[in-house]
Amino acid sequence: MADLAGKTLFISGASRGIGLAIALRAARDGANIVIAAKSGVPNPKLPGTIHTAAAAVEAAGGRALALQVDIREESQVVAAAAQAAERFGGIDIVVNNASAIWLAGTEGTPMKRFDLMHQVNTRGTFLVTQACLPYLKKAVNPHVLMLSPPPSLDPKWFAPHTAYTIAKMGMSLCVLGMSPEFAPLGIAVNALWPRTVIATAAIGMIDGVKAEHCRKPEIVADAAHAIMTRPARSYTGHFAIDEEILREGGVADFDCYAVQPGARLLPDLFLG
Repeated sequence: MADLAGKTLFISGASRGIGLAIALRAARDGANIVIAAKSGVPNPKLPGTIHTAAAAVEAAGGRALALQVDIREESQVVAAAAQAAERFGGIDIVVNNASAIWLAGTEGTPMKRFDLMHQVNTRGTFLVTQACLPYLKKAVNPHVLMLSPPPSLDPKWFAPHTAYTIAKMGMSLCVLGMSPEFAPLGIAVNALWPRTVIATAAIGMIDGVKAEHCRKPEIVADAAHAIMTRPARSYTGHFAIDEEILREGGVADFDCYAVQPGARLLPDLFLG
């Protein structure tokens, strides 16, 4: 499949950052984008709402459905999936992008932060996928994509921020289980993670990280597009890295993705 024209993507956390970049890349193909996020009104600390994202999607050539959804709430997620399918005639692709982050050790992690990360990252990923599954079963070339890292039990990724790592790895464990579970249905389940830190609002949580040492969200969006246009039955259960996916497609020059071309790039968490 060359592009995503006419496909319907249900993207959690698509009001900004990587989620929005994935939405805009698909919109340029003429895709239908369901923007499922909490940001219904402007936040002075964070750019973008579901409404500004929808306007950007339509300006890029896609069709948008902005839904204010808290993915911790089962009833909201189930209703959003049904509304998306009713509006666009089904759901072809699910992108589990929504994520909460708190990079602190055990003593510095309040339980409300622990709960938030697990409810959004692991539970939210499971819930969104589960709610969209009835529609994915009816789709042609259906994909589920998690924005999560290759699973690891290396203590160096747990010790500095145990709670966050457990929650993030939970998304990856969903890939390990769901990919073989859904394979007989022809539904691909994969994960995608950036080689370098990406310039989003989340970098404010990482001490010493400056935007000039990061890449733009568009590199993840282009890699996601490459995955979502692959045959679902022959590409599932993978933990892909954005740069590697693009190299497979013939990309050799990555300067266009750098916030500051030529600057030293920082590797993202969970990668050696």
